[in-house]
Amino acid sequence: MKKILITVLFIATFGVGYAQSVYYNDYRRSVTEVNWRTVVADLLLSTTQANQLYALNNRYADYNGWNRVYANNPNQWSIDRYREIERILGRDKYVKFKTKYYKGQNPVAVYNRNKNNDKRYKHMDKKVKVYKSNSGKAHKNK
Repeated sequence: MKKILITVLFIATFGVGYAQSVYYNDYRRSVTEVNWRTVVADLLLSTTQANQLYALNNRYADYNGWNRVYANNPNQWSIDRYREIERILGRDKYVKFKTKYYKGQNPVAVYNRNKNNDKRYKHMDKKVKVYKSNSGKAHKNK
């Protein structure tokens, strides 16, 4: 009984830690995948706006700092981050930012959608699966 309890606790602890790190990795990608100097130049941001963006990007330099804030609700980082970016840029420039870097979609939706895309199985989307239907004819599905 003791071994089962220890195993359950270990798995629960590892599972929560792993889930948290996935959210943190999304957060880090939101900072590193965008060339912020290009954003500043493209949107003609003021020095104050640029400095605020850089400060926002440096807010959580490591996992521990991020985890202190978002441990109880790890999905909240994306909502907070993009609200803050919208506040810094202003509505019009934020729309231009979304259009260029997120194809007009809300960045929060982009990161939430990516959570369900397991990259290990992406290659299977391109393969055609052939199966037999009830009538005995082969059908192709993409």
